[in-house]
Amino acid sequence: MEKNAKIYIAGHRGMVGSAIMRNLQAAGYNNFVTRTSSELDLRDTQAVASFFAAEKPDYVFLAAAKVGGIVANNTYRADFIYENLMIQNNVIHQSYLNGVKKLLFLGSSCIYPKMAPQPLKEEYLLTGLLEPTNEPYAIAKIAGIKMCDAYRDQYGCNFISVMPTNLYGPNDNYDLNNSHVLPALIRKFHEAKMSGNAEVVCWGSGSPMREFLHADDLAEACVYLMHNYSEPSLVNIGTGTDVTIKELAETVAKTVGFEGTIFWDTTKPDGTPRKLMDVSKLHSYGWKHKIELADGIASVYAEVKDTLMAPRA
Repeated sequence: MEKNAKIYIAGHRGMVGSAIMRNLQAAGYNNFVTRTSSELDLRDTQAVASFFAAEKPDYVFLAAAKVGGIVANNTYRADFIYENLMIQNNVIHQSYLNGVKKLLFLGSSCIYPKMAPQPLKEEYLLTGLLEPTNEPYAIAKIAGIKMCDAYRDQYGCNFISVMPTNLYGPNDNYDLNNSHVLPALIRKFHEAKMSGNAEVVCWGSGSPMREFLHADDLAEACVYLMHNYSEPSLVNIGTGTDVTIKELAETVAKTVGFEGTIFWDTTKPDGTPRKLMDVSKLHSYGWKHKIELADGIASVYAEVKDTLMAPRA
């Protein structure tokens, strides 16, 4: 990407989009075009068409999506498939019509079959049934991958797709009702410490294993691939290592300074036993993560501990 190129980051205020913008700004890029969701509804075909015709961006990072936890995904199934399809259909198609030089589409690890072997290789896509609770969201993301490949095949568009693992970092969601496991644990242990509680209750047995990638590492990988990857099919982005939820909880407790006990409520579900990305393809292109999990947790807690809501009575 040329330093003076016009870059459109869809979703620039979210955790991923804001990380990409920070990375590019640090590298000397400054010709950005952005719109908040209130300024541009990416579900609105005519509005997106008018935006692209007026702005003519050179490069596009498609980080905008309707996202949520397991309850939201399973409850608002129609919203998740409709809104995500509309967002990506409009942005990808208008990128083609307006001569965008390169587009990067961000998906999710939930695209892989529920029972796929571990670690998850890119070629496992569409080899089995999806996890039912987030199937509509996953199908939308799979359609985005295939759309990028189809526009490459038919029109020669340089559109690429990347699949990040579980993410955390600045601008994460700490609402206990719909946040993901890492920010939820940070919030739980912080509130317990502030309230002087002697015990924190965590769901399940603590045995499932999960992989976590800092958003700043994801952003660096995305920018790196925009410079160095121009092939069909997708690229996994992760660390290639995972931890048990028990280990994760203990690391968060230590970081926060919670000195009480952790009780594992085994009447609650564990979820998928393991979900680890195979990142050998990414490594073969010369990129590897830099931020280790304990350091990343410490940095995000330092940023948010003063802004987390006061403990509940």
